[in-house]
Amino acid sequence: MALVDRINGLVCAIIGLTESYRRLKLTTISYNFIYCLVNMNNHKQLSRLMVFFCVAQKGSFTQAANTLGITKSAVSQQIKGLERDMGIRVLNRTTRGVSLTALGEKLYARCQILQDQVELAFSDIADAGDNPSGRFAVTFPHGLESTVVMPSIEQLCREYPGLEPELVVSDGSMDLVENNLDVSIRAGELADSSYRALPVGTIKEVFCATPLFLSRYGMPKTPEDLTSLRWISTSWQQQKMIVYELANDTKSTLKLNQFARVNTLPSALELAMRHLGFVLLPDLTAKPLIKSGELIHIVSSIIGPIWPVYTLHAYQAEKPVHLTRFHQLICRNFEAVLG
Repeated sequence: MALVDRINGLVCAIIGLTESYRRLKLTTISYNFIYCLVNMNNHKQLSRLMVFFCVAQKGSFTQAANTLGITKSAVSQQIKGLERDMGIRVLNRTTRGVSLTALGEKLYARCQILQDQVELAFSDIADAGDNPSGRFAVTFPHGLESTVVMPSIEQLCREYPGLEPELVVSDGSMDLVENNLDVSIRAGELADSSYRALPVGTIKEVFCATPLFLSRYGMPKTPEDLTSLRWISTSWQQQKMIVYELANDTKSTLKLNQFARVNTLPSALELAMRHLGFVLLPDLTAKPLIKSGELIHIVSSIIGPIWPVYTLHAYQAEKPVHLTRFHQLICRNFEAVLG
């Protein structure tokens, strides 16, 4: 937020400059002057103010030109353009140098504030590279929440305590720009876009059920046995599903017996944990539950869909250091769960 504050400071300095001259109500101030200041989104006027500030500070066109790295003629043209558009005289020119007019002194005082805000804005940008701070908005699917993303966010905030994470958990696709997000952790093939995709790993979906459910309805031994059992599906899973045979690396189609349908992974898991049916889970969600004995991996000779996982961001040039670090942590925790 620091950079936003600096930009707001620039705007306030410009508005303050405008209001200061409005309050003078001098006949020497033309309508063009007020128009010029009110419309300070004109880049020429902002640069002219900075040139004027340098001339006033150095007391010389020549020294200002050397400081700014432009010609003396260019400095003179900038000052003439400023005075012409404002309709006032800001400098007295003599053979000994330049001095400020009464109005020029008031303008110089305001330009000092403007210059300070510009310098602070660039300082904040440079500092943000090593000490990032402010809002860090991330979206990710439920399946990655507890085992991958939360540990990554915890470590990231330890390393960069100025960050303010804003987390959006969604199994749907959310556009970065439309939803004002910094990062999206996304599973599945990506649509063509200008976003940058950093690979994380691959998720495989596996069939699971609770021991109690299996004791009631029997342990399926073949893929065909699954078709007679109650299946709890998510909104992105299809009743007619392609499965992959691990032994011979082939695929086939199963038509499962849908008992319930939900729109989030936690809801599907909750129904399964209540022994209402078997469920198809991402392996990194299922693995801890299988290890604890809460779920049993059934028909392990086959797997469901396979999903590549990416860290998605919109930066076209070099990424911020905290985004790079976040991706590293995501990859590390992803591998740790599956490892």
